[in-house]
Amino acid sequence: MRLALVAGCLAAACVVTGGVAAAEVPATTAAGAGMTAGESTDDVDRGDLARRTAESPKLLTGEVSLYPRAIRLRHNGTANDRIMASVVTFTGRGGEGAILESVDDGRSFQQVGAIPASEQAGTPGLCCASIFELPRRIGDLPAGTLLWAGSVGADAGPDRRMTQRVWRSSDLGRTWTYLSNCAESPSPRGMWEPEFSVDAAGRLVCHFADESEGVEGSQQLARTVSTDGVHWGPKQVTVQSRPGAFRPGMPVVRRLPDGTYLMVYEICGVPGQYDCAVYSRTSPDGSDWGDPTDGGTMIVAASGRYFTHTPTIAVIPRPHGSARIVLVGQLLQNADGTTAAGNGATLMVSEDDGSGPWREIPAPVAVPEAYNNYCPNYSSTLVPSLDGRRVLEIATDYADDGVCKAYFATGSLAAGG
Repeated sequence: MRLALVAGCLAAACVVTGGVAAAEVPATTAAGAGMTAGESTDDVDRGDLARRTAESPKLLTGEVSLYPRAIRLRHNGTANDRIMASVVTFTGRGGEGAILESVDDGRSFQQVGAIPASEQAGTPGLCCASIFELPRRIGDLPAGTLLWAGSVGADAGPDRRMTQRVWRSSDLGRTWTYLSNCAESPSPRGMWEPEFSVDAAGRLVCHFADESEGVEGSQQLARTVSTDGVHWGPKQVTVQSRPGAFRPGMPVVRRLPDGTYLMVYEICGVPGQYDCAVYSRTSPDGSDWGDPTDGGTMIVAASGRYFTHTPTIAVIPRPHGSARIVLVGQLLQNADGTTAAGNGATLMVSEDDGSGPWREIPAPVAVPEAYNNYCPNYSSTLVPSLDGRRVLEIATDYADDGVCKAYFATGSLAAGG
């Protein structure tokens, strides 16, 4: 029954992306970054992490909910500071995006819109969608326009041609209009996980994981660029695939206060303990991402622990011009590759644009039994509070009825001003 509910997201990479590591795994650092002053992460078990969340998680919606995404509005006048969220769900119309809104800083959510993506596209299957607010005008799209994109067509059969299909909303997510396809697979192989950014030149960039070319089983990170949101340039490679099962995937991009762009992603298909470990890379302008054959830098906490699978980040500007980066991943592993205490119940925080040491803190939503599966703690989303001291998390887990559902809560970012 679970598999039938999410058939549109089980065809390939949205379940498990896989591939061989591009970058050298960094040496393990000495343990010592703890939850609070004087406390080692080794002293905190997963149950304690779950108990120390600031509030009890609440159900986002009673329906099947996958791949949560959330943003805080910044370019919508009197609606600024509202939080908009989206999840992939499945109804009688097929795969669709459910759009939700919070007007009380993440204490409650109400559904305000829906995008029947599969029905409108005329092709079954929907996976891994995202929501984005334009920070500036793009063509005829004014600042504040909401964009939603999803991977459509995963269940269209052996001759499918998946698309990264984009919709727009000018009324705070109440109604949506099809805008364009930012990418389309030239083969039956998949394209997955669209995410947006706007580069320093003011162009809209669509990032995605692409397995449509090359040796079967391989995947690369790619992007397309548009000056109007309607017409898209040729595909460019961000992280190159390799023969075999090499699979960088799930790119997430955020602009930092100094104008630098930070991307996090996983690299799967790596033999041994670092399979699907989380990596990062930066761009000075959101356009030039460097050598595509460079796998990037693996993210490891000061304790030696690291995340594998489905990373996402949030950026919190700091008074001196840098940013605090908050990272979540599906699984937490010890330096030796074993499952760590706090698995599914931990965030990592870097105080200096992601380049400084990473410390561990309790996650607001604890999914302590998280494992390599499309639901539990899969690609959670984070939104900082207005004062930057707390963070909202929306994470998924199996409910008592066996259906994958999303839960939300807000917790403290603890130490580090």
